[in-house]
Amino acid sequence: MRSGCRQIWQGWAAIAALALLVGCASNPPSNPNDGRYSIHQDRAPDSRIDIASIPDVIPEPINRTGAGNRSPYTVLGKSYTVMPTEEGYSERGLASWYGEKFHGHRTSNGEIFDMYSASAAHKSLPIPSFLQVTNLDNNRSIVVRVNDRGPFHGDRIIDLSYAAAMKLGYADMGTTRVQLDAIMPPASSSETRAYPATTRRLPERRPVAIEGEQYLQVGAFSDPRTAERISRQLREITSLPVFIQVVVSDSRQELHRVRVGPIIDSGEIANITERVVAANLGNPYTVTE
Repeated sequence: MRSGCRQIWQGWAAIAALALLVGCASNPPSNPNDGRYSIHQDRAPDSRIDIASIPDVIPEPINRTGAGNRSPYTVLGKSYTVMPTEEGYSERGLASWYGEKFHGHRTSNGEIFDMYSASAAHKSLPIPSFLQVTNLDNNRSIVVRVNDRGPFHGDRIIDLSYAAAMKLGYADMGTTRVQLDAIMPPASSSETRAYPATTRRLPERRPVAIEGEQYLQVGAFSDPRTAERISRQLREITSLPVFIQVVVSDSRQELHRVRVGPIIDSGEIANITERVVAANLGNPYTVTE
């Protein structure tokens, strides 16, 4: 009797082992690229980053090659065509972000993806290119450098790096509505190269600065008219100095930073931040100079 029970138990064990093998063989990875990354699901970094430490992107002359610009190309059975130029491109839609899963891996043009810099993935813009991205939910605007392809799922029109999503104030939400506008870089030539960015200040709008002073940066805009409009609205909700700081490269591409300050009292920083958010003018952050 005991021998018969043992034989039955061994038979069931063999069936269970066979079922496990069949199950593994019939469930291959759903994504052929799954083995490329050590992390299966994308995620934010374990520690929060200081938003003030994320450098602004300054459009510079580019030497565009075929890297990342093969056209047409096919992903997940769908074909995409790369635009011959980004000039005049403007689009409104949904943005998502990507982070730690892809951090340190190569982008479509062979660069290394850095989730701590302001970059982006787009399905059809030539690589590299520059975009002004405005979060339509809080009116916050930044410039990003497009160096990757995507997103290829859902109705999203752009994937921003985690750092860019942080600067736009939607990293915790996952997606947001955005306005995309192309920024044309200066033409490249044999005598043209990228130079380190320099800072030009508008003295009539900027108070005298002392090292270590704190300011609230409300936004950075390529369009000076937008910067002026936001500045006027800010002056209606605070008596502190509101000024525009222009960051300009030797290629004469400009970003207009709208700032409030200097602000000495940390309580006043919180107070003004609440007013700015309530007025739907953005999500300001503190910078120290």
